Amino acid sequence: MSTHEGLRAHLLAARLAGWVGTTREQSLRSYRLFAARDPRVLIGLDPEGAWGQRELLALMASRCGVPADPRYTSGPDAIDPERTLAALDAFAERIRSVARRRAPVLLGTGHPHRLLGFYGGLADALSAVGCEVLTPAQGRCVDILTRFGLRTYRLDYTRGVALVREPEGERPGCEPGAHSHSPLPVRVALAAAADAGGPLPELVIGDHGWVCGAGQLGFEAIGLADTDDPALFVGEAEGTVSVAVPVDDGVRSGHYLPLTRYVLKRACLSQ
Repeated sequence: MSTHEGLRAHLLAARLAGWVGTTREQSLRSYRLFAARDPRVLIGLDPEGAWGQRELLALMASRCGVPADPRYTSGPDAIDPERTLAALDAFAERIRSVARRRAPVLLGTGHPHRLLGFYGGLADALSAVGCEVLTPAQGRCVDILTRFGLRTYRLDYTRGVALVREPEGERPGCEPGAHSHSPLPVRVALAAAADAGGPLPELVIGDHGWVCGAGQLGFEAIGLADTDDPALFVGEAEGTVSVAVPVDDGVRSGHYLPLTRYVLKRACLSQ
């Protein structure tokens, strides 16, 4: 599945693209909230343009392949696999560029249950060719506002990939980390790296707030995004985010491993 046609077939079979598990209702709700500048959906981005719901739908149709018809309001949403493949090629080119320079990188995810393996494979390959995989602010507490109120999380790294854990998540056998859209963890990590006087990442790789938060601070950032994550695609359109790859971010974790292999082959790396 490291070929274009092989991965395209996998994307459709696993519902990473085509008709995906994310619903149209979820996507349209996110577009409404983004148009209202709700920070829960901006996830660290400060858009320059005036993005209304109509403009967002047009952008997402262009970048992801969601149905452009505003009258389609319920049912599954869609991602064009050709757009996913084209974005993965651009994603791989940014990986190859930092690998060639042996530049420092920072990886982080708000979807550790699903995407940790994808990013972990990239971290392993980049480390193997001499890139420093940064782990700033490990163990630092981060207060994040959630729908349950203000909660304290701990910034941690697994396989070189940053994530946040709830205090109870430190018990053996617990899940690998908490789901989060917040840009606060990447801000804390980047501030700690700067304060330590060590290297700063030349590329931030991740999703959600890790990409938008880093991009808004002027770091080159690339990542994966679902149809209900308009911030990354707006960031890409405005030049704040370098590459946003349209893909369903909620399928089984093993389904993302062929994407890792495809990216590494295109980047001329091996695991």
